[in-house]
Amino acid sequence: MKLRSVAGALVAGTGAVALANAALRQRAPPLEPALGGDHRTFEWNGIDVRYAEAGDTDDPDLVLLHGVNAAGSNGEFREIFDELAADYHVIAPDLPGFGTSERPPLRYSATFYEEFVRDFVAAFENPAVVASSLTGAYLTAVADDLDLASVVLICPTERGGPDRNLPARELLRAPVVGEALFNLLSSKPSIRYFNADHGYYDMDRVSDAWMDYEWRTAHQPNARYAPASFVSGFLNAEFDLEETLAGVDAPVTLLWGREADITPLKRGRELATATDTRLVVVDDAKLLPHVEFPEESLDAIRDAIGE
Repeated sequence: MKLRSVAGALVAGTGAVALANAALRQRAPPLEPALGGDHRTFEWNGIDVRYAEAGDTDDPDLVLLHGVNAAGSNGEFREIFDELAADYHVIAPDLPGFGTSERPPLRYSATFYEEFVRDFVAAFENPAVVASSLTGAYLTAVADDLDLASVVLICPTERGGPDRNLPARELLRAPVVGEALFNLLSSKPSIRYFNADHGYYDMDRVSDAWMDYEWRTAHQPNARYAPASFVSGFLNAEFDLEETLAGVDAPVTLLWGREADITPLKRGRELATATDTRLVVVDDAKLLPHVEFPEESLDAIRDAIGE
């Protein structure tokens, strides 16, 4: 009798969690693009990758690659996209598994994103590239296959999470329970916490409207699959960033927030010294200097492209 009661309670509990998940899905409407310009599709390995494009196509190509996190999207470049489009042909994709791009339930890996970065950037002629966080490392890994005019890396890192943890990844991928755990991880309080903890030095520089967008992008269908690989360490790059960065055959600029703690400025100085790379430091900023101080970041990007 007790066993039957326990089983009944488990069934009821699972049903309640499933209903809560469904309710959250209904609260998140379909996601609109975060950036202006024209919105196009790049078909890659059967996945529809959406990207924003702006500026004169006769101007030099400039590709913007956003970083990886539970609520990642090309909206990371919202403060500089339009300004850059005045001088460059700017292209900013939502990485597969994020934003408005398709999010198939794959077991995402660092190699998967390295190959995407290589193929997407190769679609443009001698582009300059701005890449953030983990995506910056992915770019350096495939730079030998690309004809790059110049590169700006914003707080690049080869590690975005702990060492690989297969049970953690599979738990987040699991139906009902995994979705519920991801809903907690990507709740509005969690998004605010992570933004304040390591995203922004001054939370007054990020609007409630933007954090609402981050919440909505994290609650789209299949939103948890790419972040499941991220938080379980499967998107960590399997190489030394100093070695790959030293091999980039194009001028490289590192753009760093002085207050960054996940990838501290000390790491930026080490990379710059070891690879003879220019380092630009933005005061009172963490991982997103291009959001907190767009004018200073625009100057650094323009100088890098001019070089």
